[in-house]
Amino acid sequence: MNSKAFKTKDFKFKQFSIEGSESGMPVSTDGIMLGAWFQSHGKVNILDIGTGTGLLALMCAQRFANASITAVDIENTAIDAARGNFAHSPWQDKLSLQHADVLNFEAPHAFQHIICNPPYFNNGEQSKQSQRATARHTNSLQHGALLKRCDELLDANGTASFVLPITEGEQFIAMALDHGWYLARLCRVQPSQKKPVHRLLFELSKQPCDTQESRLIIHSSTGYSEDFVQLTHEFYLKM
Repeated sequence: MNSKAFKTKDFKFKQFSIEGSESGMPVSTDGIMLGAWFQSHGKVNILDIGTGTGLLALMCAQRFANASITAVDIENTAIDAARGNFAHSPWQDKLSLQHADVLNFEAPHAFQHIICNPPYFNNGEQSKQSQRATARHTNSLQHGALLKRCDELLDANGTASFVLPITEGEQFIAMALDHGWYLARLCRVQPSQKKPVHRLLFELSKQPCDTQESRLIIHSSTGYSEDFVQLTHEFYLKM
């Protein structure tokens, strides 16, 4: 595979910035939705798996004053990007960065929550840039292995939250339920009222629970929908 770098763009939010890098994972609507939708309460330890530029870890740092966030990534370029973005943020004291493969990452403690924008695609054409392929395809992090590792890293009451395209998301959820997880929250995301669901935001729990279901439509006829603005307004500059 060609190792030519995949260059991402700068992105400024209300309280922090993501600088352009070669991490392979640009700022995306999917990531922003997950970071805004994710739930946490109290003094907790959160693990961001596959942090890329550090977007989700930074969103968690902004939202949860009492949380400590550990961000892990396997890619050198991602670690460099996240390190710089963390250093320029207001939350350096609550952010920790680990250069590791999460499958053999030696965690210092159990986590109460995991947040992850995982590699999406189990098949199909891959990017020629190695960083981009790692971020988008499951070669280096199969969904089954990811689920098993989440189970090992979470405490007994822990939860793990993800975003995936609908097909991969449904497969992931079915696999999780088969392995003893419970579906705590599920949000079906549509680009617009007239377009079908294309993404799933979902939270898995290690403890039995009822499933809270919701729906999010991103665009209205006049721009972003009220629900999308309500979800993300703490982050986007122009909302």
